[in-house]
Amino acid sequence: MTTGKHLAFYGSFGTVLLLLAITAPTALMFGLGGAVAARSRIPPLRMIGKTYIAIVRGVPDIAFFLFFVIALDQGIEYLRHQIVCPDWTQPIRQGTEFAVCAAAKTPSGNAPQWMHEVYGFAIAIVTFAIVFGAFAANVLFGAMMAVPKAQLETAAAYGLSRAQTFRRIVVPQMWVYALPGLSNLWMVLIKATPLLFLLGIEDIVYWARELGGTKTPGFTDYPHGDWRMWYFLALLIFYLALTRVSEVVLDRLMTRLTAGQAVAR
Repeated sequence: MTTGKHLAFYGSFGTVLLLLAITAPTALMFGLGGAVAARSRIPPLRMIGKTYIAIVRGVPDIAFFLFFVIALDQGIEYLRHQIVCPDWTQPIRQGTEFAVCAAAKTPSGNAPQWMHEVYGFAIAIVTFAIVFGAFAANVLFGAMMAVPKAQLETAAAYGLSRAQTFRRIVVPQMWVYALPGLSNLWMVLIKATPLLFLLGIEDIVYWARELGGTKTPGFTDYPHGDWRMWYFLALLIFYLALTRVSEVVLDRLMTRLTAGQAVAR
C-alpha cells in the first residue's frame, strides 16, 4: 500500500480538495458577475447575464463539462495559431480533425508530462467554474431579488445612489437568502468532482478503478484480484466525511449570518 501508484492514489485526494478550494470561490465570482449583469439597466449586459444564467436549464451537467473542455482547449489553440502561424494556409477544420500548427499546440508536444497534467487540471477548473458559476448566478440573482423592496426604497429616500444601495443594502443582506441555495450547490460540486475522471484527470475514481480492478501486465506488483469494492468504499467514506464537515461549517455560517435577524427556520 506504499508503492508509487498507491501514493499517487493518496495524492489524488488532494487533487479533489484542491479542485474544490479553487473552483468554489472562482465559481462564486462568475456567479456574482452573472447576477449583477442580469440586474443591469443596460440591455445588452442584462441579456448576457440572463443568457448565462439560462444555460443551466435543460442541459445535463455532463454535456456542459464535455463541451466546455473541448471548446476551451480548441479555443486556446486557435488563438495561438492565429498569432504564431499567420502564414498557415491549410484549413484548421479538416473533416473531424482540428489541425493547428505544431507551435500552437498547448502544451507543446515535447513538453514534460507534468505540464500536460497541470494544463488539463487548469482547463477542468475553468470548466467547473463556468458551469457552477451559472448555477451560482441563478441563486444570487434570486437572493438579490428577495431583499425587501422597502429597504431599497428607504435607501433611495436617504439619497443613496443605486450603486451605494447595492453595496450597502443588497450585498450584505442577500447572503442570508443565498446561503441555502449555495449550500446545496456546494454539495452538488462535491458530488461532481468524479467528473474529473471523464475529463482525463487521474483523480481518486481513476485510481480506484485502476488499482482495484483485475490487474493487467503493467500492474504485476499487485497480485490481488478485483478489490474495486474496497477502493470505492474508501471513496464513499471520504465523500461522506467531506459532506458532513461541510454541513457543520455551513450551519455555523448560517447561524452567524442570521444573528440578530428574524428569519424563518
